[in-house]
Amino acid sequence: MNPDQFDGRPIVFRDATVLTMDDAGVIEGDVLVTGETIAEVGRDLAVPGGTAEIDASGGILMPGMVDTHRHMWQTALRGLGADWTLTQYFVFYYLNWGKIFRPEDIHAGDTLSAIEAVDAGVTTTVDWSHGLRTVEHGEAAADALRAAPGRFVLAYGNLLGAPWEWTNSPEFRGFVERFGAPDDMLGLQLAFDVTGDPKFPERGAFEAARDLGLRVTTHAGVWGATNDDGIRLMWEGGFMTPGTTYVHAATLSQDSYQRIAASGGSVSVSTESEQSAGQGYPPSWQLRRHGIPVSLSMDTSVWWSADLFSAMRATLSADRSREHLEAHARGDTVVHNSLRAEEVVRWATIGGARALGLDSVIGSVTPGKKADLVLIKNDDAPALYPLLHPYGTVVYQASRGDVHTVLVNGRVVKHEHRLVGADLAGARAAVGRTVEYARSTMGEQAWQDSLTPELPAAERVPNPYTYTDFDGGDERHRAQRST
Repeated sequence: MNPDQFDGRPIVFRDATVLTMDDAGVIEGDVLVTGETIAEVGRDLAVPGGTAEIDASGGILMPGMVDTHRHMWQTALRGLGADWTLTQYFVFYYLNWGKIFRPEDIHAGDTLSAIEAVDAGVTTTVDWSHGLRTVEHGEAAADALRAAPGRFVLAYGNLLGAPWEWTNSPEFRGFVERFGAPDDMLGLQLAFDVTGDPKFPERGAFEAARDLGLRVTTHAGVWGATNDDGIRLMWEGGFMTPGTTYVHAATLSQDSYQRIAASGGSVSVSTESEQSAGQGYPPSWQLRRHGIPVSLSMDTSVWWSADLFSAMRATLSADRSREHLEAHARGDTVVHNSLRAEEVVRWATIGGARALGLDSVIGSVTPGKKADLVLIKNDDAPALYPLLHPYGTVVYQASRGDVHTVLVNGRVVKHEHRLVGADLAGARAAVGRTVEYARSTMGEQAWQDSLTPELPAAERVPNPYTYTDFDGGDERHRAQRST
C-alpha cells in the first residue's frame, strides 16, 4: 500500500499476535486505530468504510517502545567511543570537547537520533540532553524534537555548568516560558547529577524543579561519580519523588535502594552501558528484590546501538547471569529463572510509560490510549518463524530490521520496513557537517586518539605446561615427546 493512502483513514491490523501489555495479555486478532486513538482490540473486528488494512498475520503487534535515557545529541559522533571507558567518555565530553558543540550540532544529532528511534520501533524517547551549554542549544534541541517523528521528553541539562546556577538563571527561565506547557508529544524535565558534596549545592536545582513543576532525571549509583551520599542528601532534602528517574543506579547500597522504593521513584537501566563502560553491574536483579519500577534505555550511540531490542536482550541475559553467579557462589544451581522475557518487554513499554507519567496515554495496546504501535513482521527472516513464544521472540529473536510498521499518535511513520515522511538524507547531511566540524576543530591527532585510545599492557598468566610449542598465534601443534 502507498503510505500516502493512510492519511486521514482508520487503520486496522489484521490477524496479529497482539502483546497488549495490559490485563488482556496476548490476543490473536485485530487492532483498529481511528485518528490518534486505539479504538478497538479483538477478533474479526468490523471496521468503518475506507479503513486501511495492514496484514499482520505471522507478526507481533505491540506498544511502541519507550527509551527513558538517551543522549540524542551524541548520535552525531556515532561509534566514536566504541573502545572508551567511562573515564575516557568523561574526559572527551566534560573536559575536552563537549564545549565545541554548536546549537546546529545539537539539532543534527537529535534529528538523526529521532529518526533512528522510530525506525527501531522506539516511539517515545527521553532526550537526556546534557550538551545544552546555552539556551540557544536548548532551543535547537526543542526545535529538532518538535519537527521529528516520534514522542519525546527533553531532559534539559548542561554538563559544563553548575545545575544550581543554570536552572535559576533568567535565560533558562525564559526558555521554560517559551517552551510552553509540556504535553504528551513533547515533555520537559531537568537533567543533572548529585555529586554527594556534603554542602549539597544541587539543592537549588531541585528547588527550581519544584518551582517549575518539572520532573528530575539523574545519573545515580555510577562508579566513581555518584553514590549513596547523593541519594541520602536527596532524601533528607525531601527531593525524592515518584516522578524522579534514577539512571543506572548500579552501585548503590541496600539503604539507597530502599529509599528509592519508598519514595516511588523508578530506575532506568542501560545494561549495555553498565556492562561495558563501568558504571556497575546492571542492577535489575537488585531492583526486582526491592520492588523498584524499571524502565530501559540505550544511553548513547557514541558507544552502542540505539534500539531497545539490544537493551531487552542484554538486560535479560545480564540478570540471569548474575542469578547463576550468585547461586554458583553458594554451591547451588538455578533451576527456575526469576526474570522472564515478558517482564523485560514490559519494562521496554509500559514500564517506560509509567516512569514518565504517561501510562494513561501510551505503553499498552488498550482501547482509548494513543495509537503508538509497532508491528514486528518479516516474512523474509527465518528467525521469526515459528512464533511459539511471542515475548521470547521479541527479546531474543527480533531486531530493528524486523520492524515492519510503526505508528506514533496514530500516524504511520514506517511501513513495509521503510520510513515514511522522514528526511533521512537531510539528517545525514547535517550530521556529516557536524563530523567535519568536530574533526577539524579537534585536530587530526586528537581525533585519531579518540578512535584508538591507548591499549593497556596485557598480563599473561604463566603456563607450566610445555606439551606443544603453540605460542598463541601459531597454529602448529607439534607434540614434544621425551624419553
